[in-house]
Amino acid sequence: MTERAGYLPGLSGDEVDWQTLRFRDTDSLLEVLVPVLSDAQIAALTERVRNAGREQLKPMPVAQIVDIVDRAVARLLDRNDLYRQKAEEILPIVTGYDADMIRLGLTGYLKTFRKPELQKFLAEDFTNPLILDDFQPMPKGGFARAFGPDILTHIWAGNVPGLPIWSLICGLLVKAGNIGKVPTAEPLFAGWFAQVLAEVAPEIADCFAVVWWKGGDAAREDALLKESDVVLAYGGNDPLAAIRDRVPVTTRYLAYGHKVSFGVISRAALDIQKASMAAHQAAYDVIRYDQQGCYSPHVFFVERGGRVSPQDFAQYLAHELEAFEKKYPRRALSIAEARDIAAWRHGEEIKSFAGEDSGLIGNAENAWSVAFIDDDEDLSPSGLNRTIKIAAVDTLADVVPRIAPYKTLLQTVGIAAPPAELYELSAALGLAGVTRISALGHMTAPEAGWHHDGRFNLLDLVSITEIERSAEAAADTFAPYAD
Repeated sequence: MTERAGYLPGLSGDEVDWQTLRFRDTDSLLEVLVPVLSDAQIAALTERVRNAGREQLKPMPVAQIVDIVDRAVARLLDRNDLYRQKAEEILPIVTGYDADMIRLGLTGYLKTFRKPELQKFLAEDFTNPLILDDFQPMPKGGFARAFGPDILTHIWAGNVPGLPIWSLICGLLVKAGNIGKVPTAEPLFAGWFAQVLAEVAPEIADCFAVVWWKGGDAAREDALLKESDVVLAYGGNDPLAAIRDRVPVTTRYLAYGHKVSFGVISRAALDIQKASMAAHQAAYDVIRYDQQGCYSPHVFFVERGGRVSPQDFAQYLAHELEAFEKKYPRRALSIAEARDIAAWRHGEEIKSFAGEDSGLIGNAENAWSVAFIDDDEDLSPSGLNRTIKIAAVDTLADVVPRIAPYKTLLQTVGIAAPPAELYELSAALGLAGVTRISALGHMTAPEAGWHHDGRFNLLDLVSITEIERSAEAAADTFAPYAD
């Protein structure tokens, strides 16, 4: 099976050099052809996207853009659509994730971009979204209008299928010309989405492009960076730092690097019925895409004093992970990933041998592992791929000093607690650096319009042009009706 990646308006396949990436599962070999563009082709593509964005997107009402995206997403939600069928057939081969997990994950994720959700996106960042269409009155007086960049460059990571379309849609909503670089790990979905957009709205077909280059190819990266007005980059901290050092000083650079997330469970959630549900929800957060997202949990802090003890909760969680393994099997691991899990398990076993009140549930043959720590435990990363730690605490307030040293790395917290505890603890967590708080079971599915790492999805992409009151007053003196 062969599939071509990318989306290159104005370039025919015969003009482009292609490199073959190979992906395998137990039954299939997939060859993905990715485009290898010259500097001249990148420059021409950038100019085409820039001009089309100015001529087509910039004058278009934002409500019309919302309708276009909604129609494209409706196509991808339709399981009879060719592109949806491609995604369900091919993404399990590319990513190694279970086919049912891909199917359900795509549906839940794509629903985030239907018209009502896109309207929430806009309303979160703009009190008056019409500011993207025309000058609007400001509370301080005068008028203002928001303008998206001519070229918004996206450098995407491949840890979660479909994730690139989040920033691409944000770029469309602010009327930017968009060029996205897909990762080698998952090079297909962004291009499919671009092709669907072009089919449902041919008038904007030249306003975006999807390209590829091998990670670390600074020359091709620089060719695009120098043409960009805003750069959005996702990935590891070291690669992001390397990109930052090459982005021109006049270009806005927005980087989203490694983050750590965790859960907290109140004793109020630990009677037998509620604890079983909490364990089920927590296990779902662990197994969804095998903890590859920045919002995936590494540890659950569980309060002592409930009818179900933290140690018993660890057993509940292990039971749920085993049940999920039967329903959504873990993907095959690379040698490096298997080595990381073995090292993590070894570290947890050493704690047990040292006489600490801790233990490791699940053996090396299991596709999951749960470590229980009944001692002072700070926020440390798991081994990923369904490895999780349960740390007992006397009170949920004890969690805050344990996470405080990691302020710059914190992102999502899943909470199971009654209302008073929820708000009291959320305030303390926010001061400690946490930027998102969700229910258990929802950690890996942010709501539409969430503030990614505490920032704005749309406002960070635009520039504001203001007409001050003095300009208005002066204009009156030059009007035909002036005395």
